[in-house]
Amino acid sequence: MVAAVGETIQSVERAAAILRLLASGPRQLGVAELARALGLPKGTLHGILRTLVRVGFVEQDATTGKYRLGATLLHLGSSYLDVNELRTRSINWADALAGRSRESAWIGTLHEGHVLVIHHVFRPDDSMQTLQVGTYLPTHASALGKVLLAYDPYGESLAAPPLPAYTDRTLVDAAKLEEDLEQVRARGWAAEMEELTEGEVAIAAPIKDPRGLVVGAIGIRGAVERLTADGALTMEYVSYVRDAARAITRDLAR
Repeated sequence: MVAAVGETIQSVERAAAILRLLASGPRQLGVAELARALGLPKGTLHGILRTLVRVGFVEQDATTGKYRLGATLLHLGSSYLDVNELRTRSINWADALAGRSRESAWIGTLHEGHVLVIHHVFRPDDSMQTLQVGTYLPTHASALGKVLLAYDPYGESLAAPPLPAYTDRTLVDAAKLEEDLEQVRARGWAAEMEELTEGEVAIAAPIKDPRGLVVGAIGIRGAVERLTADGALTMEYVSYVRDAARAITRDLAR
């Protein structure tokens, strides 16, 4: 039976909710976690997950049994991102930033209250790394997100409290987060000190369009021991990120 105008298909809505949840953070989720978050019976979730796995939208870890976004879905997302002007105009500068800093480079934009990663350049070494294009990062716990929050002209991108904690350093108090965002606006760049992942820090700076509006952010992420000295960020890396952001901004203005 064909759904009437205005009606929705419940199974599709539930599948979309699962995909959104898996995309909302860096970790994998089990059936119990998904069931609690979505308020769905485990039996119902199993059926939808089996279908999503079959079509490649979701993958199941053979060791833990937990789920993550699948390569097919990320490929579909990339086909959209390839025509995104910001990504297209930023790729060369992100590659140069990764080479200059010897760290992974990231470009993100705001999308439905999260940071959508539209480009990710691997750290130029032989370590095992996972491509993050098409995934989401939390705005309050990432350097990219802090930049986008600080310059959001609508001020509606922050998730409703309580803000989730990813480590014991995550800023979950709205007042303290706003203080941090004021610093971002004052100095023109953002820092994330083990707030999303323990042992990792990140730096990001804004990318502006010809009107002067911030349309994205570019940054680097790496181990705390490489990007800091005596507990403080090494400012040389900050300059690398800001130079890249300015270069993309100039390119967008042409």
